[in-house]
Amino acid sequence: MLIRKATMDDIGTLRTLYLELEKDAVRYQPEHFILGYRNDDFFEKIFNSENQDILVAETESKIVGFSHVMILPQKNVTCLKPQTVVYIQDLEVAAEMRSQGIGSLLMEASKEYGIARGADFIRTQVFPKNTEGMRFYEKNGFCEMMKTMECQFSK
Repeated sequence: MLIRKATMDDIGTLRTLYLELEKDAVRYQPEHFILGYRNDDFFEKIFNSENQDILVAETESKIVGFSHVMILPQKNVTCLKPQTVVYIQDLEVAAEMRSQGIGSLLMEASKEYGIARGADFIRTQVFPKNTEGMRFYEKNGFCEMMKTMECQFSK
């Protein structure tokens, strides 16, 4: 298994994996998510950015998962320590390849990505109904630090 930075040559496979990710998002929160299309500009902005990348897991020249990582400073608020976070925007492993340690390899690579860039910690979000996802993150050293609360407005 090889973990590497994605390139423009990987866009077709990444689009397929993003579609799987979005199907899960629609299933967990249909009030917020729809199926979308990631155009070339979406990927070019990431690949040309100085503070983000897509890491891919590749086996026998086939991409089977990815982690979209971003290096972000904490908000500039007087009560927050001045820290830097590696934020996992998205993480996906092809459904047929799950439970084989690929997600954990991507997670380790994401942590190493942050450490190499001076990040103080790693953060992500997971849908509350995604119990498998929560177990995965906990297994990889994550713990709940805050809950996001919201209220839908009547229309």
